[in-house]
Amino acid sequence: MKNIFKLNYILYAVLTLFIFTACEEDEAAPEEENEVEVFTDVKLVFTPTAGGAAVEASAQDPDGAGVQELQVLGAINLTANTSYTLTFVIENCLESPCELMNEEISEEADEHQFFFSFTEGAFSNPTGNGNLDNAADALAYNDADGNGNPIGLSTAWTTADALSAGSFTVQLQHQPDVKTASSGSTDGDTDFALTFNLNIN
Repeated sequence: MKNIFKLNYILYAVLTLFIFTACEEDEAAPEEENEVEVFTDVKLVFTPTAGGAAVEASAQDPDGAGVQELQVLGAINLTANTSYTLTFVIENCLESPCELMNEEISEEADEHQFFFSFTEGAFSNPTGNGNLDNAADALAYNDADGNGNPIGLSTAWTTADALSAGSFTVQLQHQPDVKTASSGSTDGDTDFALTFNLNIN
């Protein structure tokens, strides 16, 4: 009888120690935070460098937190042989008021980069068809992260001659721990990819 009591006591002590240790490990290792970035509204703003009215093109998520993704609203209509600075207004409008996500992208500049693709010959600067297919292709970034790698919240563009029914794609890539001078549009995760009709008159 004493042996059974002793055995029960030992089992109880071991079980108690196991539970206590497991609780301590849970407390010592809090869950990692993996905050999901939400983009419900994206506006491209082409501002003529010589002055004049900006040209805007937008995309919006019609169902907020639902299954649908950003949908393009309208085309990009630029003037031939004109220089522009392209900037963005990127928002999460599930928050009230809308949260400007530009600030978060800027704060996490070493984890983000915009890539672009466009109809060949649409621009005299940059030339080519963009850097979406090859990160080394020409693109005129106005900003860089702390490592000297491009971001793309501001870029420079000069249109070529008139063009109708062209296309212009912008893709924001989230690249934590993988962004380098040579990382491309398939490295990391895509925050959004938007293709607009492009007209140059």
